[in-house]
Amino acid sequence: MTRTLAYFGPPGTNSEEAALMYAESADGGFRLVPLPSITAVAAAVADGEAEEGVVPIENSIEGAVNETLDLLIHADRPLYICSETVLPIEHLLLAKPGTRKEDVTVIKSFPVAIAQCRDFIAREYPDAEIEAALSTAAAVESVISRDGAAAIASRRAAGHYGAEVLASGIQDRSPNHTRFVTVAREDHAPTGEDKTSLAFTFANEDRPGQIVGALQEFASRSINLSKIESRPSKEKLGTYIFLVTVHGHRLDPPMAEALATIKKNCSVFRVLGSYPRFREHARSS
Repeated sequence: MTRTLAYFGPPGTNSEEAALMYAESADGGFRLVPLPSITAVAAAVADGEAEEGVVPIENSIEGAVNETLDLLIHADRPLYICSETVLPIEHLLLAKPGTRKEDVTVIKSFPVAIAQCRDFIAREYPDAEIEAALSTAAAVESVISRDGAAAIASRRAAGHYGAEVLASGIQDRSPNHTRFVTVAREDHAPTGEDKTSLAFTFANEDRPGQIVGALQEFASRSINLSKIESRPSKEKLGTYIFLVTVHGHRLDPPMAEALATIKKNCSVFRVLGSYPRFREHARSS
């Protein structure tokens, strides 16, 4: 039976490549559907219009993709991470065929991609006007027939739209990787090589040592902490929701004990999903 896999499109984006990688690792059986925003992907999954959806969540240069984090934290319907895919990212400067480097006065792309190429833009195009696009591929589509404009996007987008490559490898640092997650209405069964992501905030915001205490619940059970960050609670200034990713599955007895203990002191507590840890060798297997 063919399932629908939504992704942050249009075709030619790194999200499409991540979706194809995920579909291959899951033995295919997916019909890929591009959607115009991360929010639209999440809504399609929550509404049952797609079984799963692929969205970016973290970049090695710019950090978290806050739109994705906020959708997971504040979802009013069940939405969970069921898989992760890590993709190496190369940014290129693309334009309509025949464009010369000195012709470019406007550079357009998805804001995250622009941020990953700040040094290149400042060095090579300090006077260029910067325009935001809904995605890197949408940027290429909009400049392919426009004089004096270039887009920051992928080699995949260059081939898809027939764009000319003015410069390659323009990201500020290499290697540059983006982590994508697949979201669904339930997470993944235990595999023995898993991660669990959760979000929480405390009922008593002013009690000292609460973060240390929560993390100690993992440390005392030899559960490895791989990431911690925070997002505004969106309720009042100075209050935050903490996001933690640890190794292990929520159903593992030590993990289940730790989560239950932490939850007792929280006003907001949400497991964002348990899912297999990405392994680079899985790409070619």
